[in-house]
Amino acid sequence: MINNKKIAVVMPAYNAGRTLEKTYRFLPMDIVDDVILVDDCSSDDTSDKARKLGIQHVIRHDTNKGYGANQKTCYRKALDIGADIIIMVHPDYQYEPKLVTAMASLIAQGVFDCTLGSRILGQGTLKGGMPVYKYMANRILTLYQNLLIPYKLSEYHTGFRAFSKTIIESLPLDQNSDDYIFDNQMLLQIIGAGYSIGEITCPTRYLEDSSSIGFMRSIRYGLAVVTTTLEYKLARLGFMKSRRFDFRKPGDFPLK
Repeated sequence: MINNKKIAVVMPAYNAGRTLEKTYRFLPMDIVDDVILVDDCSSDDTSDKARKLGIQHVIRHDTNKGYGANQKTCYRKALDIGADIIIMVHPDYQYEPKLVTAMASLIAQGVFDCTLGSRILGQGTLKGGMPVYKYMANRILTLYQNLLIPYKLSEYHTGFRAFSKTIIESLPLDQNSDDYIFDNQMLLQIIGAGYSIGEITCPTRYLEDSSSIGFMRSIRYGLAVVTTTLEYKLARLGFMKSRRFDFRKPGDFPLK
């Protein structure tokens, strides 16, 4: 705990057997109360390794439901166990798990409602192995969203995120995609609902074992970011109705 806030780390996992232990061993368990791993029907030993490591809550989907669906299961479980702060850590060791303490502290002390680990702040993005085309796409899409929304973030596409319980309870997360665009949709919901967001520098590792979507899925993700941002903007201007971006009655669409 930090400041009497119960902290849960959630790990949306798929074929993470080779990197899970390394990620888990570097979590700051002196402040983390619970770890939840949701295995999205991996073809490797992810679930078995999680149990051997002593991870408290291991859930396995019977079918591969997608990255967004995996997160929905993670957050439901986090609410079920009474977590006050929920931190998503990918179990592929791409992000630095030691930063969980800093990210949780900013929320526990009431500084921010949401904290993002940004790969763009600082100088280590390309040195850490991010492919140049992904870096360029990240910068272009982030500029597009900062201009259109408008907001000011260094990146909208990090998968290292911490949330207050209130965010998870109040946003219509069930309205979001079950695919990779879930992350971006959720972030726009956080912005639209008026929650505060902080960013910290996060060194990033693109290692051989790290999970990463391929070129064609990256293209589809980029197009989905464009359309999701337009949906958000039109909903905010009142030109279309969107249950995903309906903030007139916060909490009307809780995660079920």
